[in-house]
Amino acid sequence: MNAVLLLIYNAVLNGTPLLFGTVGEVLTEKSGNLNLGVEGMMYMGGALGLGGAFYYEMLAGQNASGLLAVLLAILCAFLGGAFGALIYSFITITLRANQNVTGLALSIFGTGAGQFIGEYMRTTSGGYVAISNQLKAAFMTSPLPAALQNIPVLGPLLFQYNVFVYLGVIIAVLMGFYLRKSRSGLYLRAVGESPATADSAGINVTRYKYLATILGGGISAIGGMVYIMTIAGCVWNHEGLSGEGWLAVALVIFCLWRPISAIFGSVLFGALMILYLRLQLPFIPDQIYKILPYVVTVIVLIFTSMRNSKDKQPPASLGLAYFREER
Repeated sequence: MNAVLLLIYNAVLNGTPLLFGTVGEVLTEKSGNLNLGVEGMMYMGGALGLGGAFYYEMLAGQNASGLLAVLLAILCAFLGGAFGALIYSFITITLRANQNVTGLALSIFGTGAGQFIGEYMRTTSGGYVAISNQLKAAFMTSPLPAALQNIPVLGPLLFQYNVFVYLGVIIAVLMGFYLRKSRSGLYLRAVGESPATADSAGINVTRYKYLATILGGGISAIGGMVYIMTIAGCVWNHEGLSGEGWLAVALVIFCLWRPISAIFGSVLFGALMILYLRLQLPFIPDQIYKILPYVVTVIVLIFTSMRNSKDKQPPASLGLAYFREER
């Protein structure tokens, strides 16, 4: 039982950065924009989020507040991802360039920018970028009362996670409610399915695409910050985020563009990511374990395509530029 609980606990922790990346990309793709730059935005979010907490502690010293450090890290990461998504939005929505090429360019640009910022902080600070143990506790320990954390079985299963796990679940649930139950969410889905029809109905297609893409990019970037500040131990890791953004893109397909399904999908992907550490078979190389999330995604994609169910397909206009004059 302890081994199972430990596996679930670590699967949730490793899946939380993917949850943010996935939920942000779901919001983006619901508007019809296919942003393949999630990897780059997560790199920028990781570097800027760590930088926000690191430089805040340098300025505040012993008076640094853990809560304020967390809020600053979230804000810096969000702004970094939103900036990258804004560049993507201008090129693909206003200039109507190819979304696939632009997303790949953003991935390369964001990865390079994040690594540059991280290495700049490392070299200017004497070769080591990290925050104190006092602030690390705010990022890595549970904010819930000890009485809940000490409950047998349920404590480690539900109440011992860091604050970002609960924040990610709340964002996913709220986004699911927004897309399904709100008028604005209905308009956004209409834009993603048929921008010409939405435009004819008086919906501002450009505004919805811009807002969804920018907000989605900011949320995805928070996932990069969560990885650096929790899994990487609040220390800049030059290659730590490699592959996280692409896994998030794969998870969007796996969860069938549903934010709430992304909660469970991220836990599954988190478990598959660490399976080679928990279930080591001598005749299976570690690389085989590490490609399991992608293999599962391909299998899901094949089955959903064979069923040809409308509610399990991507938005109809995904990846296509909207030319209003052709309406």
